[in-house]
Amino acid sequence: MMPPTMAAEDARRAEEQGFDIVAAGEHVLFGSPTANAFVTLAAAAAVTSRVRLLSAVTLLPLYPAPLAAKMATTLDRVSGGRFELGVGVGGENPVEFAACGVPVRERGRRTDEGLDVLGRLFAGGAIDVEGTPATLDPLPVQRPRPPIWVGGRSPASMRRAGRAGDVWMPYLGSPDRVARGLRTAREEAERHGRDPAEVTGAYFAWSCVDTDPAAARRGALEALAATYGQDMERIVDACVPHGTPEQVAARLAEYRDAGAESVVVAPAVAPAGRAGMLDLLAGEVLPRLR
Repeated sequence: MMPPTMAAEDARRAEEQGFDIVAAGEHVLFGSPTANAFVTLAAAAAVTSRVRLLSAVTLLPLYPAPLAAKMATTLDRVSGGRFELGVGVGGENPVEFAACGVPVRERGRRTDEGLDVLGRLFAGGAIDVEGTPATLDPLPVQRPRPPIWVGGRSPASMRRAGRAGDVWMPYLGSPDRVARGLRTAREEAERHGRDPAEVTGAYFAWSCVDTDPAAARRGALEALAATYGQDMERIVDACVPHGTPEQVAARLAEYRDAGAESVVVAPAVAPAGRAGMLDLLAGEVLPRLR
């Protein structure tokens, strides 16, 4: 995960270090600095040529669906077909929904309707706009669409991934929860006439890597408390890989074995320690997982 002010620098470095994906999240209004994923990833696209670019996640209910389709398509074309659209319902901060004129209670329905519109527009189909058919032009480079990741931990997110997604990506969950949720997503896919194998798993992993495991745990707790505004003591050991490179690689392997084919690592570390942690990830964690 890239901070907004370092998008180009982080993306270039991640590509050089051998990472496969760079990701950016977003909020309109939040308790910690967060940018817009489309804009952040456009900056990353300009300085890279290989890594995939993932929005993790786009708050789809805050967008008119055709606008989200246009922005996703533009980014896919700018990047030469490297964009992957992660979507989520949000709701952690109801103020941003109110500020955008979107009732927070409607976020699930708006996300489902938005995914339906995105699917039709990406495929070249038309939507009805007050009796007039409207299509997306130009279309994405990737056919029939950029991959869609559905973020979330709830059963609704699992079902949404089964109906309309390619990847289900939970966060702050155990490996067992990943395995159980992926089964639910694939069962939902089958109910909708899809091949269950079309839905794969991922994990959004807040992580802290340090040669000192105690320092890693402290860093994770402090970073997550600053992000979520609450004590994360009970969550960090169960859901946040932290410790030495060996310990983090072993924990991430558990998520892989549970079905997470991709792991998006969000550094749970103070800004001053970010570069050092990324070096440890690239040099000592990734080789143990490949």
